[in-house]
Amino acid sequence: MINCQNLSKHYGALTAIDNLSFQVQPGEVLGFLGPNGAGKSTTMRIIAGFLAPSSGHVSVCGLDIATHGTEAKRRIGYLPEGAPSYPEMTPRSFLEFVSDVRKIPADKRRQRLDEVYGQLHLDRVADQPIDTLSKGYKRRVGLAQAILHDPEVLILDEPTDGLDPNQKFEVRALIDNMAKNKIIVISTHILEEVEALCSRAMIIAQGKILADDTPQNLEAQSRFHNAVSIKFTNPSTLPDAKREIANLSEVATISVDSITGLITAFPAAGKQPFAAVSGLAQSRNWPISELHLESGRLDEVFRAITTGDGVGA
Repeated sequence: MINCQNLSKHYGALTAIDNLSFQVQPGEVLGFLGPNGAGKSTTMRIIAGFLAPSSGHVSVCGLDIATHGTEAKRRIGYLPEGAPSYPEMTPRSFLEFVSDVRKIPADKRRQRLDEVYGQLHLDRVADQPIDTLSKGYKRRVGLAQAILHDPEVLILDEPTDGLDPNQKFEVRALIDNMAKNKIIVISTHILEEVEALCSRAMIIAQGKILADDTPQNLEAQSRFHNAVSIKFTNPSTLPDAKREIANLSEVATISVDSITGLITAFPAAGKQPFAAVSGLAQSRNWPISELHLESGRLDEVFRAITTGDGVGA
């Protein structure tokens, strides 16, 4: 596992992270969330052994990163922010170099390189100078060097940064496939990525852990959890619908989007209004184009937790 105990990092009077303690188990994908400057990248650099903490300890797969750094780093694949590389090299020559550094055995090297080229679709640019590649391809080269030695632990800082939607889908599928037998820590600003990939989400701000739970449990803290959204094809239906939906005992309040006319019915305490709203729509024969149950909104919970405004306010 990854085991972080009482980690702090100070830069003079600035505290980047403040007494963080947590563990990550095999098979978990931990999503690090937080505003800019929250301490996400600092924490990941310490776990990866690229930065020493001011205090506290980290062990990776039972190896203390401070006293057994080389052995621990053999088990880690690290994709830092910006993915530095050698711009004059080609992806092929760079990954051959990484193979040498990682001491991948000659009898396994060709097969492993071919697998990584295929997984990240690097074949078509393998012989171009890295400096000439798009941001998305540079990011894929960075991810390739992180996974090349098939590590037990992956530390990925914004792994889909700069990728187009198709590339993001491919990389997410790759991470999801690898997650079955690895420990993966991902820092991202893309909340849909947390929902799609992560079994656990940790929100940090000002160097402190503010929340640590599954994405689903965090979404359940949103006022939109179990809310019902309904949209009408005939705007003339809206006035009566607003009144009748608001009067349902399962509904606490409603909101109406002034542009789209979408009504959102928020549940009364302990209630689930979907059946009541859909039954009412059916009995009144309302012409509707949209009716769905909200699972909750992670972005709302994130804002509430990191700004101190209170979840569901």
